[in-house]
Amino acid sequence: MKHRITLFLVSLVALAAWGCGSNTEIKEGPLPKLGNFYLEGQDTVYHQIADFKFVNQMGDTISSNTVKGKVYVADFFFTSCPTICPIMKKEMLRVYEKYDGNPEFLILSHSIDPTFDTQEVLRDYSQKLGIEDASTWNFLTGDQEKIFEIGQTSYLTTAMADQAEPGGFLHSGAFILVDQEGHIRGVYDGTKADQVDRLLADIPKLLTK
Repeated sequence: MKHRITLFLVSLVALAAWGCGSNTEIKEGPLPKLGNFYLEGQDTVYHQIADFKFVNQMGDTISSNTVKGKVYVADFFFTSCPTICPIMKKEMLRVYEKYDGNPEFLILSHSIDPTFDTQEVLRDYSQKLGIEDASTWNFLTGDQEKIFEIGQTSYLTTAMADQAEPGGFLHSGAFILVDQEGHIRGVYDGTKADQVDRLLADIPKLLTK
């Protein structure tokens, strides 16, 4: 039996806080691989995003195969969100405008209210943001429990129903940067411009590899 030692690089609590410390300075150097990892023999096995399959605003299936070999940013929202979502989408537009048309980059915005956020609703929502197609920015809908699960266990962020919250859902404002192999390489507060500045500076560190 292979000897397996579980180690912790970044805790779930730290990731849920989006790395929102006071230090927002843009730093040089390689990005860490975030999340739990373990040693298997001489190899280090890092946390990866689990397989998934959802539908985007155009009715196309978006899966793990779609993002394989690409850098992407993921977040969680719902179109009727009365709190942080409009701010998040304003900031994500900055990311979209900088990297739109780059075939090696994608954005995945997962709706946590798929009952209301059908493909047609998401298409209308995306068009109001000025997104005419899904070549770069995909607004995803699908089975709600699977969206909650991938948010909390793969992206290590908050995504759940909560009737005590405005709009009936609880989610973080995290923008999660994922590399070509499905590893989380950065977590940023999508409601803060300086954090998104860091994200914009970090994306090229992965695209150049």
